[in-house]
Amino acid sequence: MIASLASPATGRRALVVEDDGAIAYLLRFLLERHGWQVSVAEDGERAMQVIEHGEPPQLMLLDAMLPVHDGLTLLARLRSLPQWQAVPVVMLTARGDDAFIAKAMATGATDFVAKPFDALLLAERLERLVPA
Repeated sequence: MIASLASPATGRRALVVEDDGAIAYLLRFLLERHGWQVSVAEDGERAMQVIEHGEPPQLMLLDAMLPVHDGLTLLARLRSLPQWQAVPVVMLTARGDDAFIAKAMATGATDFVAKPFDALLLAERLERLVPA
């Protein structure tokens, strides 16, 4: 299921793609506290549906390891679509090896954040990517 919680204070929309329910909840809470409208896709299949048929958000937080389609597959697909090319994509993953980071950046990731992450530092990074 794709959950959407709207905040009328801003037009900034974020898509969180995260299969861990606790992390997805934390990210949604963090973003909403900073005035974002947030949609959550909890696996690669649902994320692919949004990429193929939904309107691009102003920001995407994308887990690398997901059921059905992994983060790099999703990233490659969305970067192939003109309407998604300008969307900042921040990869969130426990995989922090240099080869993976290089591949994610070469595929089109805007930034990379290793799990576990500091929520306030993440919020600051996202604010720099997409100011209010």
